[in-house]
Amino acid sequence: MAEQQEKTIELPASTTVRDLAEKINASPIDIIKVLMANGVMANINQQIDFDTAAIVAAELGFEATLEVIDQIETEDLGEIALWRRLIADEDEADLVRRPPVVTILGHVDHGKTSLLDSIRSTSVQEGEYGGITQHISAYQIEHNGKTISFLDTPGHAAFTAMRSRGAQGADIVILVVAADDGVMPQTKEALNHAKAAQVPIIVALNKIDKQNANPDRVKQQLAEVGLVPDEWDGDTIVVPVSATEKIGLEDLLEAILLVADNIEILANPAGKLIGTVIEAERDKAKGVMATVLVQNGTLQVGDTLIAGLSHGRIRAMFDFRGEPIEEAGPSTPISVMGLNDVPNAGDLVRRVDSDKVARVIVAEREERAKDARIGQQRPVTLETMFERFQEGQMRELRLIIKADVQGSLEPIVSSLQEMSASDEEGKIRVNILHSATGNISESDIDLAAASQAIVMGFNVQADEAARVTADREGVSIRFYNIIYRLTEDVEKALKGMLAPEEVITVVGRAEVRALFKIPKTGFIAGCRVIEGEILRNAQIRVLRNDNLIYEGDISSLKHEKDDVREVRAGFECGIALRGFDAFEEGDILECFTRKLVKAI
Repeated sequence: MAEQQEKTIELPASTTVRDLAEKINASPIDIIKVLMANGVMANINQQIDFDTAAIVAAELGFEATLEVIDQIETEDLGEIALWRRLIADEDEADLVRRPPVVTILGHVDHGKTSLLDSIRSTSVQEGEYGGITQHISAYQIEHNGKTISFLDTPGHAAFTAMRSRGAQGADIVILVVAADDGVMPQTKEALNHAKAAQVPIIVALNKIDKQNANPDRVKQQLAEVGLVPDEWDGDTIVVPVSATEKIGLEDLLEAILLVADNIEILANPAGKLIGTVIEAERDKAKGVMATVLVQNGTLQVGDTLIAGLSHGRIRAMFDFRGEPIEEAGPSTPISVMGLNDVPNAGDLVRRVDSDKVARVIVAEREERAKDARIGQQRPVTLETMFERFQEGQMRELRLIIKADVQGSLEPIVSSLQEMSASDEEGKIRVNILHSATGNISESDIDLAAASQAIVMGFNVQADEAARVTADREGVSIRFYNIIYRLTEDVEKALKGMLAPEEVITVVGRAEVRALFKIPKTGFIAGCRVIEGEILRNAQIRVLRNDNLIYEGDISSLKHEKDDVREVRAGFECGIALRGFDAFEEGDILECFTRKLVKAI
């Protein structure tokens, strides 16, 4: 029993040949020999994943288990739930108010950038930010002794990209609407993105100095899209402003502070570090520079951070003026230097104990990302929605509706809004995030991806860009030409009665490198697995010059001379198919599985 204990080792998600040799007290040469025998060419400093290292360890008499790192990984929660979960772990007694974080959205020509520049120039002395070479897309101002942080995000697309990666990008959204132009299609899109983020909305009615400005007409349009002005007994603050003439800016800042006072914007400066990447780039002189918004805890120079698939020890930090600082608390936008790679906008920033821990967590994330590319996570569909509701993963059915004309759109939306279904656990609510006339666009897909919504089209098509994005993001699009079919499918989905959906998942690809003739069997394809894995109990498509030649079952799968159940990427194998042997060198064999996904 004691001997068995000595033969058990813990290995990280990724390790080098040298480190593995040290772990099992073996020569690196012996490790390399075992790897070569398994078809993997490696040097002493080569990184190998846990599965490969475990196989090598097993052949040398050791049983490997995955090393557990004492760092909470909660990214799979997604969306606002992640932020709330992390804040919920903090002691309420330690939570204090933090400055509100504000982002500005709106139609491209309605003065968003001018408004941001006017607020900054009137609130910050010219000398404090003039001539700074390092532009930071976020800044802070002081108004009546209180701090407000502004995010200069390039439109609602970036705002949505942040949310799709799990980031709560802002506490308050300012929706800019031009008084001379009114509510435009992009205004409605920005509004729906803000509503999906579940944040308060303040309307900045810009360009009131224009001669053709018509504020009352615009307020009526706002009321029609659900933003009833407070002066009309609604709950939306509408502030008339002129960015160019600097009119109404004080009133807008007052409105921000008023809304901030009415919502709980809390953080623990001494708690867990949580932040969000606003933007990042690789500077020729400084290396990777990332603009980060600190949302909880305090970031200090010398901390080791992970942000998506990037990590590193922070060597320097700069505030929005470009001045070096040593630490930054909640709601503070800063530029940090020291990450090993450029993170994505919206990546969550976490502090870890050491660079070793950071490397392990990033390696695990890379493995998950690779697995996700091989077998995409099952998307939200009408067929799977009820099951996910029962599992507690969803509480509402989120829809984006596009129709050919307003006369079709209105009865569809009206019928769907009346629907809901309940069971002993609770109620599934229909939430229409966006509805409009016209073809399904890429913006519709972006909103659906960020919000886990389903896109439904009536007598419309999807743009090519929308189709490509939907395939990439796993967004479900459904088309109808009869209204009651659309509403009937939603009703069945809410009650878990929709017919099961057949889900096809590609799990691996192999390339035919040689052909072997076996008496009484025919030709067997000698292959190298180039992606994922080939499974004995799965099916195969034979692709020649991207054309489908055959689809059927595997009759034999061998590695060297042994019958095996699976062969992973990087290894060679022999594949025989049932009813097909007309292989050619260069053929691609695509391994896939079929599964019926039930609604209940």
